Amino acid sequence: MLQCTAVTLAPLTDVLLALTTMESGPDNPLSSLPPAHYVLCELGEHDTHTEHAALLCPGGTPHRPALWLLWTGTDMDRTHRITTVPWCPAVLRILDTDSVLPCSLLAQHTGDHSWGVTDPLSDLLAGPVTTGSTKNGDTPDDPTGKPR
Repeated sequence: MLQCTAVTLAPLTDVLLALTTMESGPDNPLSSLPPAHYVLCELGEHDTHTEHAALLCPGGTPHRPALWLLWTGTDMDRTHRITTVPWCPAVLRILDTDSVLPCSLLAQHTGDHSWGVTDPLSDLLAGPVTTGSTKNGDTPDDPTGKPR
């Protein structure tokens, strides 16, 4: 299942207040603000009635609830809420390596667990910059911006 691609601007005042008052929160809440102040929904694709969810800060220990930004709507009718939510209790047992992979999403999330969600953006960014040749056999442009 592909990851939801919804993005929202994090309400920075609310996020900073939540990080500052979070039990077992970060020592430096400013360092935990989202990069570029935007967050991406971490859930698998879902319908428009389901809240989007982005992890803001894990709890102090793996078993403590994490701080999540949840939102619905688009543009002017978008609403946000920031709350602590326990982690999903599901685990994937990998018998070959005798290891356990916990789901990294919030409890009672919709759709697949984190190990079944593929981030299409990271796959795109991790892909090759050039393929070696174009359809007509020419060498593609150098990724540094210098044509060959």
